Amino acid sequence: MDTAAPPDLFDAESRALQAARAAYDASATTQSEPCRQALGELLTAYERLLRETRRLVRRSDRAEFDMNQLNLRLQDLAAELEYRATHDPLTGVLNRAAIIELVNSHFSDGDIALIVLDIDHFKRINDSFGHPTGDRVIQAVVSCLKQEVPTTAQIGRVGGEEFTVVLPGQGGDASGQVAQALRRAIEAYAFDLPDGSGVTASFGVCWSPRGSNFDSAYGLADEALYVAKRGGRNQVALASGHAQPA
Repeated sequence: MDTAAPPDLFDAESRALQAARAAYDASATTQSEPCRQALGELLTAYERLLRETRRLVRRSDRAEFDMNQLNLRLQDLAAELEYRATHDPLTGVLNRAAIIELVNSHFSDGDIALIVLDIDHFKRINDSFGHPTGDRVIQAVVSCLKQEVPTTAQIGRVGGEEFTVVLPGQGGDASGQVAQALRRAIEAYAFDLPDGSGVTASFGVCWSPRGSNFDSAYGLADEALYVAKRGGRNQVALASGHAQPA
């Protein structure tokens, strides 16, 4: 490990001072006393100035280090605040506002598919086993979604037990297949509820072309979701139409 001391910023000044001090010591018999006294006072003042300058440089270095540390901390805090503003605190996925912004942004570049899903009979879970159990079910559902969605997808929690999966560039058939994979993953997951029952979810899928917007696309996917609910739950329904460009 390199333990060499950092270079002295005032090395040249130190050498000049040493040379002047040596000349001063050697001039004891060659210079008049007033001149030698003035030179001695000048050397003393220069030494004091050099010491003070070094002290100020060290203080400046410490202040710069402290400022850099503060800036890093501020950057971390800014990133944390941005994360909290855009993510659901329980699950870590995007919150509703962030999903809306993301979907509208994608629509400016191309077509996307939306999958809207709702946990079946979630109120029964909360009422029967309490909200902490309900929270664990929500977190487990998100875990199922993360394991199955394509790498290009984004997941958002848009309501208490309702989620949206954003699939950029996906057509209706492909997004329907993704939704079926998600449905099967949730159905097969061991949620370990006190009564041994399982958990299922219903899905609505909508594909929308470039130029559409979140409200129209989500509305169609939500309508399809309720078709799945009315059809017996734990199933996927495709929207009958497409969102129209704004």
